[in-house]
Amino acid sequence: MAKSNSRRGESALIAHYFAPLCDPDASFGLTDDAAFLTVPDGQQLVLTKDMLVADVHFFANDRPELIARKALRVNLSDLAAKGASPLGYMLGLGLPADWNEDWLSAFCEGLKQDQGEFSFPLIGGDTVKTAERLTLSITALGTVKAGKPILRRNAQPGDDVYVSGTIGDGALGLLARRGTLSKLTTSKQSDYLVDRFLLPRPRIDLSPLICHFASASMDISDGLLGDAAKMAMAAGVSITLMLEDIPLSDAGNMLVQRQPNLMHTALSGGDDYELLFCAPRMHREAIMQTAQTFKTPITCVGAVEVGKGVNLFDRENNCLVAGQNGAYEHF
Repeated sequence: MAKSNSRRGESALIAHYFAPLCDPDASFGLTDDAAFLTVPDGQQLVLTKDMLVADVHFFANDRPELIARKALRVNLSDLAAKGASPLGYMLGLGLPADWNEDWLSAFCEGLKQDQGEFSFPLIGGDTVKTAERLTLSITALGTVKAGKPILRRNAQPGDDVYVSGTIGDGALGLLARRGTLSKLTTSKQSDYLVDRFLLPRPRIDLSPLICHFASASMDISDGLLGDAAKMAMAAGVSITLMLEDIPLSDAGNMLVQRQPNLMHTALSGGDDYELLFCAPRMHREAIMQTAQTFKTPITCVGAVEVGKGVNLFDRENNCLVAGQNGAYEHF
């Protein structure tokens, strides 16, 4: 961000940039200290929070509208994993000393775009000046039918294991964004992967399927192997994955064929924001039939079994990974 000689103060900034993004019936134009929400009868709130920090979760010089949209989408992905419909979000925005209004205007345009796409209004938040780098905190709220929370710990032996979309594009996109894959990809393939890293696709459209069939569900933010291990640990079970069934995009598959060690990156690198869910085996046919009505593909990639940790097998039934596998952690 370049320095600017003329910037609004905090109150004027909120009134100019953020109040127009708000749900007026819940947050009153951000003129009060709190928002008031009404939850429909028979529904319960689902709440989630993700923080994003410049040069950790995104590059500081990424386009501001893409930073805004990614911040919303990684939280929408958590709501999708619980089968929830978006209700609204609260934004904590820590601006570095060199922020300027051109940047903030573009950032808010990104928020506005995805608020419209996902019916996800701003309902409140806070702004501060940070000592070092841009920091974002989103608290997302959704609603789901009361009485059946879809938790990681609900995975049961005998369940099938499914993923949405394709796996590994985000992690490979990070490498492409850094320029380390330039000799392995065409410009079109690189652009596709970078876009998948910069702009995740929250699978909100699959929420009805998750609500109807899933016993356990989570989004894949820290890599398929690591997040499957988290689910297995929470449920006290073993999750077996079949390598040949894990869906890769055309760009991802090409990279793995040219450089096989990139498969580890695809399975462990994170930033997928696809759904990982389990469902009783008796629902397999119904799930695959229902999945055909959605744009997002669903793939059965394994099974829940008695035991511990995650096991990954190839087509010759060789065990490539056994036991617990660490996901990305900040500490």
